[in-house]
Amino acid sequence: MNVKIYGVLLVLVLAFAVCFTGCTGNQTPAGPGSEDSGANETPLYVVGVDGAYPPYASILKDGTITGLDVESIQWIAEKKGFRVKIQPMDWDGIIPALNAHKIDMVYSGMTITPERLEAVNFSIPYLTINQSFAIHNDSTITMADIEAGTAVIGAQSGTTGAYWVEKNLIETGKMPKENLKLYGNFPLAITDLVNKRIDATVYDRPPHLSAIEGKPAHIIGEIYTGESYGVAIRKDDTELLNTINDGITELMASPKWQELLEKYEMN
Repeated sequence: MNVKIYGVLLVLVLAFAVCFTGCTGNQTPAGPGSEDSGANETPLYVVGVDGAYPPYASILKDGTITGLDVESIQWIAEKKGFRVKIQPMDWDGIIPALNAHKIDMVYSGMTITPERLEAVNFSIPYLTINQSFAIHNDSTITMADIEAGTAVIGAQSGTTGAYWVEKNLIETGKMPKENLKLYGNFPLAITDLVNKRIDATVYDRPPHLSAIEGKPAHIIGEIYTGESYGVAIRKDDTELLNTINDGITELMASPKWQELLEKYEMN
């Protein structure tokens, strides 16, 4: 090869290499949970909810997801400077999904329990509720029957209502294990109650009232459990935990909180 031509080619190769290196550079990853790649993008957090859990979260016919918890995190996100994507999920797999980084938090009427605290951290409490029992309007089942373990009870799998029945009725020998019917979501339990395939359902009182609205069923009583709701966050995500705690504190001190409680009939 001609020496002059070789020299020209070498200069071109070196110039291309310098240009390529200078044009690419290093890109800073986006914020936690973000679907964007730019360093200056607002962080996006994926929020896991039970989409069949009114008044906390529910999916409307047009696909919109709304509810007390949904509007709460949307308000907090606006105030604290991040974005959220609401992700409906199966309830009994929602904590594993959180720890597998498929979502960034669970903001969906989740009771703070010692068992759950072994797997995740929780925000400060924002609501306190009790468990309630409902029966068909044609039924003569009483709370005495419930507490004696003689009723067939439907509950959503993974809920504190199911846990209460297991600890207080099944493990004490009052009720046979097969008399607790577990469902993937609570509307399925209500369907069986309406069709008289079970005697009663157990659930947090506010969403229980929503679930039986317009149906031939009614609440017959409550079990005082004094459960506190919190937002579940991975144990190593302390920065997000602090942000959510600040946001909940600001929300509960604002007029927006009372507005939401009234809107979703939580007062």
